Amino acid sequence: MMIFPGTDWAESPPESQGVDARAMEAALRHLVRHTAQDGTDKMVVVRRGAMIWRGPRSGEAHGIWSATKSFTSTVLGLLIDDGRCTLETRAADFVPALRRDYPEATLRHFTTMTSGYRAVGDEPLGTYIHGPSRTPLAPSPQPLFRPPGSRFAYWDSAMNQFGHVLTRIAGEPLKEFFQRRVADAIGLSPGGWDWGDMGPVDGLVVNSGSGNADRHVRTSAPGLARLGHLFLNGGRWNERPLVSEEWVRQATSVQVPAGLPWAQPECNIDGRGVYGFNWWVNGVGAGGRRKWPSAPAGTFAASGFNNNKCFVVPEWGMVIARLGLDGNVEDEVWDGFFRLLAPGLAS
Repeated sequence: MMIFPGTDWAESPPESQGVDARAMEAALRHLVRHTAQDGTDKMVVVRRGAMIWRGPRSGEAHGIWSATKSFTSTVLGLLIDDGRCTLETRAADFVPALRRDYPEATLRHFTTMTSGYRAVGDEPLGTYIHGPSRTPLAPSPQPLFRPPGSRFAYWDSAMNQFGHVLTRIAGEPLKEFFQRRVADAIGLSPGGWDWGDMGPVDGLVVNSGSGNADRHVRTSAPGLARLGHLFLNGGRWNERPLVSEEWVRQATSVQVPAGLPWAQPECNIDGRGVYGFNWWVNGVGAGGRRKWPSAPAGTFAASGFNNNKCFVVPEWGMVIARLGLDGNVEDEVWDGFFRLLAPGLAS
């Protein structure tokens, strides 16, 4: 039976939700061995709505970097549900500064990282090369590529411009819109989360669409797991529809073809075959391999720098949220976690 948290998550032993405790411990030990100082300290595991494991520091809140992007695309889904735009809406219809050099870029292009948008000041900052501009809302006259949709490039300044476009469509800051439409209903109180911003633009505060430059969503692992639990349940919370099931299905399905050219291989962030609408998906990538081969095919995740993750595994009825401030690990490490956990699961 699926349950939903109130002010706090219901907690129960793994066995009560059909999870062998020894398999859980082996999977967690694997993460501790292969991640840095935060290990599993700020991590929770939820099955069928019951929290079956939580780290000793899981209540700590901090920024989640690019996992912010999944919040941003959820706002797009809500606006589409409201009939205020479509995936094919042109961004320049709401931000006139885009009309000259990005007239054909649509909301679909922005949410799939295929817009080609580049900002003034997007030159590399050390190893940070995927859109680090400090002026992300100033369009560069030299796109990454043309036409939109012809290549994939994971690009932070494009996501910040995307957040700006969505703010114009919503007519209010993304944080306020998300708070009213989703956060209040799923138990993310105003004091329990925040969403960094770039300040006011033409009278409206613009929250970061990308989560870079210390302007990310800030929450705890249990808080992030609430978004995952909403998506696990097809956008419904206690039978109340918050986000349409169709949007959840689309957002967490592969939307970037594996055969699409990669505009920025030096960045090493390749979404071809494994990227939805700002969610990472367990599809088959350009190299012919699933992103997490040991996880069910329906697995998807919000993902940010420093191992900030929210995995949703519909086939297992499970949400795994992990926060950290300790660098990155490869997908193979998380695949090892799923490989060790899988034998201990009962239906």
